[in-house]
Amino acid sequence: MSDEGLNSLTIEPTSGISRDLLKKMHLTMLTIRKFEEVVGELVAKGEIICPCHLYIGQEAVAAGACAALNRQDWVFSNHRSHGHYLAKGGDINTLMAELFGKITGCSRGRGGSMHLSAPDMGLPGSSAIVAGVIPLAVGAGLGFTLQGKSSISVVFFGDGAVDEGTFYESLNFAALRKLPVLFICENNFYSTHMPLASCLADTRIYRKAEMFNMSGIRVEGNDVIAVYKAVNRAVISARSGQGPTLIECSTYRWRGHVGPSNDIDQGLRNRNELDYWMDRCPIRAFEEFLIKQGVSSPSQMIAVYSSVEESVTEAVTLAKASPLPVPDKNNLLSVFKGQI
Repeated sequence: MSDEGLNSLTIEPTSGISRDLLKKMHLTMLTIRKFEEVVGELVAKGEIICPCHLYIGQEAVAAGACAALNRQDWVFSNHRSHGHYLAKGGDINTLMAELFGKITGCSRGRGGSMHLSAPDMGLPGSSAIVAGVIPLAVGAGLGFTLQGKSSISVVFFGDGAVDEGTFYESLNFAALRKLPVLFICENNFYSTHMPLASCLADTRIYRKAEMFNMSGIRVEGNDVIAVYKAVNRAVISARSGQGPTLIECSTYRWRGHVGPSNDIDQGLRNRNELDYWMDRCPIRAFEEFLIKQGVSSPSQMIAVYSSVEESVTEAVTLAKASPLPVPDKNNLLSVFKGQI
């Protein structure tokens, strides 16, 4: 793993970002963290049985990026999708229900953790296929352009997606047509279980934009303000017809590739590395910053924590009480009519 450009975590100055937005980003990050921690416990107990790729440690990327978007902007997600769904405005109750496979879930209980859908708030879907949604995001950007809309398309993907040819094809087409697309790479330094340096000859992912004559930047992915600023600049550029941007966010997942374990017991990474990144906790650093800036107080933080924990607990209760989908042969046949 390379730690190029990474020092002790320092939050960037707010530079005019409103107090309300700062509080909103903190709430989003905390909601994602608490949601994922509870999901990890439920997976360990066997109460949630679908594979869950937890977003713990990466909360600043989704929270900062989605805070710069409008509701009509589209977000495409991947197998580690919970954070993107919640940050874009997804309902915590329908997400929890989906993980339990219940009919009240955002995908009606048929998608599970890796196949979330909430088009009404700008998340048309997520996919477990590595890099699979990248060309879909480009297609959406092309559609927005042809329709004369001001919406932009944003796609989140991991560093492993950079191994796929469709990543380069998508960057090329988006740059060629100056499409309103943001490519956000959440570089957590592991492609499943393989260190990034074992996959890429050049681990500076943001520089891959150069060959397509498009903007490419690397930001501290654990600093929610840094992420927000970078994405906001890219959004302004895209809306003004300047084309796409590739944003590499350096971050780290605290849990294993999939499930609640930390992969240390399997010898896939070591305790010193995990401790280093946990010391750079994006939520703790942001909370210290907010208190220092007078945006929030310790007592207000406690109140926010209590509210979030209550919301997550209620989501679990509602999910468990919800019914399972009922197989309906006629509905299934109507879906596949003309394809079988």
